[in-house]
Amino acid sequence: MLTLALAHAGLVTLLATGPSVPTPVPPPQAALDDATIVAIFDAANTYDMETSGLAEKRAKHDDVRALAKQFAGDHKAVRQQGRDLAKKLNVTPTPPKDDKSARDHADAMKKLESAKGEDFDRAYLAHEVAYHEAVINAINQTLLPAIKNPELKAFVQKVGPAFQAHLDAAKKLAQKYGATS
Repeated sequence: MLTLALAHAGLVTLLATGPSVPTPVPPPQAALDDATIVAIFDAANTYDMETSGLAEKRAKHDDVRALAKQFAGDHKAVRQQGRDLAKKLNVTPTPPKDDKSARDHADAMKKLESAKGEDFDRAYLAHEVAYHEAVINAINQTLLPAIKNPELKAFVQKVGPAFQAHLDAAKKLAQKYGATS
């Protein structure tokens, strides 16, 4: 099982650097717990709300803005559901030690903020494809196997298809506008 820090760092590094060929992950150093998984899940939704919020304002094409609006709304709703469940389960989200995700996300936002017009749309769409691929991979390979609480596991499984739908929609527009991931 991967450590939370490794899984989260890999997800956020992908966010900051853009799509790349996956590299092997070092052996795990510590198991994930539900509180850390909740924190990662919350951060992943927050970060996509922020990138999509930027795209709602900056995208050149109406269909890219509409996709961004949908993504921002969907992630806001899922984040709130996750927070409500954490409260119900009395789980306090605990980010991993030495978590650099906020800084990495800020770097990704700077990259997007520096792009304009068609370049912005392509950068945003490539980012969304890579981000959702990384999230789905982290959920399936790292987070779900580590979740102990059955309600939390059921919730993460329930929202999985929405992440896949986001990936599919982002890929469709990425292909339309020539965004490479």
